[in-house]
Amino acid sequence: MPRLAGIEEAGRGPVIGPMVMAIAVIESNQEQTLRELGVKDSKQLSPKRRESLFKQLKETLPVYKYKIIMPKEIDASLNSGNSNLNWLEADKAVELVKMVTKDMKIDELYIDCPSTNTSSFESYLKKRLNIDFSCLIVEHKADQNYPIVSAASIIAKVIRDREIEKLQETHRIDFGSGYTSDKRTIAFLKEWVKEHKTFPDFVRKSWITAKNILNEINQTKLDDF
Repeated sequence: MPRLAGIEEAGRGPVIGPMVMAIAVIESNQEQTLRELGVKDSKQLSPKRRESLFKQLKETLPVYKYKIIMPKEIDASLNSGNSNLNWLEADKAVELVKMVTKDMKIDELYIDCPSTNTSSFESYLKKRLNIDFSCLIVEHKADQNYPIVSAASIIAKVIRDREIEKLQETHRIDFGSGYTSDKRTIAFLKEWVKEHKTFPDFVRKSWITAKNILNEINQTKLDDF
């Protein structure tokens, strides 16, 4: 029975918190089961529905894995000069596939590509993986078209949501969603820098939003002086 795997990320864009990448694996005859469960792009589901589906996926999927990429690693990759977020995702996708293929064969691999330039992303993966898949699909917004990628999307999103919740509970703070469009997030970042002069380790310092806030606060202090 052919075995399918899908890979997707959650938390690519936020200035706060980790990015999570997940791989989900099923036998080809289980694909209809995913459709019947109502598996779809995690962004189209409420947090409660994602949690419910995650529990069902844990019982349905023979294997799933995930990697939590902390802001420090994201910053290091972006500041290295020879990488970007797309290649970091590609590297983590390779790591996830290798984690799974140590113990089992994957026949078909479906990956959501963060860029519309899927050919270079696919070439990079083929070079790093050196696995002869019967089918390799690298597609922009693949989570909207393939249930196995949607399953990975749900896993990644639930894990990231839990990580964000842990951060807020541990530090007893409310920084909103962590996205730059969230006014609570921006207000939190500004207040933190005013008090601590820098950002905490759960903030992506390489993000332009973070850099602008740091410059803005520091300039204000200079003007006051």
